[in-house]
Amino acid sequence: MEFTPKWIAWEITRRCNLRCVHCRSSSELEAKAHPDFPAEEAFRILDDISGYAKPVIVLSGGEPLLRKDVFEIAQYGTDKGLRMCLATNGTLVTEEICEKIKDSGIRIVSLSLDGSEEAVHDNFRSQKGAFAGTIHAANLFKQYGIEFIINSSFTKRNQEEIPGVYNLARELGATAWYLFMIVPTGRGEEIMNELISKEDYEKILEWHYQMEKDEKDLLVRPTCAPHYYRIVLQKSKEEGSGFERRTLKFSTGGSKGCIAGQLIALIDVDGNVLPCSYFPKPAGNIRKQSFQDIWEKSELFRELRDFRKYKGKCGSCEYIHVCGGCRARAYAIHGDYLAEEPFCGYKPHRLSLKEKHR
Repeated sequence: MEFTPKWIAWEITRRCNLRCVHCRSSSELEAKAHPDFPAEEAFRILDDISGYAKPVIVLSGGEPLLRKDVFEIAQYGTDKGLRMCLATNGTLVTEEICEKIKDSGIRIVSLSLDGSEEAVHDNFRSQKGAFAGTIHAANLFKQYGIEFIINSSFTKRNQEEIPGVYNLARELGATAWYLFMIVPTGRGEEIMNELISKEDYEKILEWHYQMEKDEKDLLVRPTCAPHYYRIVLQKSKEEGSGFERRTLKFSTGGSKGCIAGQLIALIDVDGNVLPCSYFPKPAGNIRKQSFQDIWEKSELFRELRDFRKYKGKCGSCEYIHVCGGCRARAYAIHGDYLAEEPFCGYKPHRLSLKEKHR
């Protein structure tokens, strides 16, 4: 597997106008401990990255639209030949914002939608009117011809909403729908008891497999759910359908589930380079080192790429190269990012054989 950065989420502000129950960065409207960096620093970072690779850059937060210079940053990245994207909760989107999105060269926008109706989504986002704002944004994007995807996060409080949210994403005209299985970091640590059980987790991924087989128009993919790719291989083999070739082709990098520090990374507002958006352990800081130096030489990234070091069931699993287990979830639950995925119920053949011959 070639470890080239394909996708970087960039937290350009920690400020946010919502207070979502699962927020990985515990964002608030005021973020004095983690202030926004100046536009000049943003330009330097884009120079640094584009001089090494050409990954997708997702301007994220917090809520990136709270930065008045967000479109200057987007335009600079576009001029550098980078594919610039925007991740917003949708509540601040206006016709003027849509015009600026198009003018700055932003290629695609992601919206957050965690319920198929107002009460559920607004509860999840801790803000009345959040649902209406997201729907309004989706309609504006459609009106202005702006391609958008929908990200949906689930816990026990809204897991029954999954089919309804999928149907709503289709109705709104999204290009893709990504089902996120919560990783308990940031404010998400406060809802540890709401994490979906490993049994329901498996059922949801099996539902997704059947749904994806029938879906012709919308790109659908579970996120932070790496053992979906194990399920795809298992079921495709049972059915002789060859469906796994289509699914693996369109996964990021075309190869496996967890790609934290392998194909993706997050740069936070303080300049820390992290393996992914839900992995709060830095590999280095872009204010002190080049992105290339961090990506290629960081001990953390090197360990994540060495599957021989993975422990427990993951280390013994025949699906290690296609799944890998969620490293952020292992870190959050076990305090060890090389430990086994805590929400996978699969027993590797090697362990089954050992138990059989005891």
